[in-house]
Amino acid sequence: MSGPALRVLRAGPAMSVQDRGRAGTLALGLAAGGAADPLALTEAAVLLGHALSSAALEMAAQGGRFEATGDLRIALTGAPMRAAIDGNPVVWNASHPLRGGQILDLGAATSGIYGYLSVGGGLETAAYLGSRSVHPAAGIGRLIAAGDLLPCGADTGGPTGRGLAADDRFSGGTIRVVAGPQTALFDKETLDRFAATTFTRDPRGNRQGARLGHDGLPFAAAGQLALLSEPILPGDIQMTGDGAPFVLGPDCQTTGGYPRIGTVVPDDLPRALQARPGALIRFVFVERRTALQDFIARRRAEERLAADTYPLVRDPADIPDLLTRQLIGGVTTGEDALHDAIGAPRNDRGNTSR
Repeated sequence: MSGPALRVLRAGPAMSVQDRGRAGTLALGLAAGGAADPLALTEAAVLLGHALSSAALEMAAQGGRFEATGDLRIALTGAPMRAAIDGNPVVWNASHPLRGGQILDLGAATSGIYGYLSVGGGLETAAYLGSRSVHPAAGIGRLIAAGDLLPCGADTGGPTGRGLAADDRFSGGTIRVVAGPQTALFDKETLDRFAATTFTRDPRGNRQGARLGHDGLPFAAAGQLALLSEPILPGDIQMTGDGAPFVLGPDCQTTGGYPRIGTVVPDDLPRALQARPGALIRFVFVERRTALQDFIARRRAEERLAADTYPLVRDPADIPDLLTRQLIGGVTTGEDALHDAIGAPRNDRGNTSR
């Protein structure tokens, strides 16, 4: 490893390296995996100007402490967390320089669950079947631990100090669903009740999926005890044995026998997985054509994200050489009277020369 790296001094639970996952492995019995919130990777790619496929560090509810072994550019996206570099607070959903030897501290998420730490050029951990995404349940890679040294890819360079408007996908809300191959097994009364129910995100959940609680009768499908296992995908909403919905995540199993009432539209899946325990969620069925049109519109919007970045306003307390900057004409160190008294010349910034 010849380039800079990110040294992990402290790691929160379930911290892992993730990219956009591995395509074409479902037939092998392996889920695609990848980031629970792919939009966070897109935002980081825009802020850092690197490839959309770059791998990042995914943190679940808690961050960690990191040291740069060389100069890096970083982006902080996804669920916002308290962040500081060498003790100085920094803005979330933005890019920052992280100099060699500096310490980045990331605390608990203030909303949402999955936060992301990206570096310019991406993390270059070991790849398997075309992806660096870790999938512990499948025996691919392992979770990040204190003491790990994460190699970083070659960074083409670029500006930092850029921010993006935060996308509110961290507090539940309305989630779009399309009908699936087993939706017709649920009668109209059950489907209407499902759409009219306000669900609560259950504390039980991980990258395999999120369980939702509700008041009222369980949701059951006709002949569900005779259903055979079928291929399933992230976003499918299974009704488990107790009739509670379970929204499948990126590390879900590849086959299952529980009835599926529908499938979350891909763009809304991060909203379901980012909802914290106690968050309220409702589902609305939409036509496939509408979902596809919205999908295309969202992708075009993501392509325009770069135009939506804005320069961050810097805190003067974070600028160590503030007095060397010509912010306002005539600003001085305040030592003029002393230097005038001894006849010392002034420099071109209005300050006295040393």
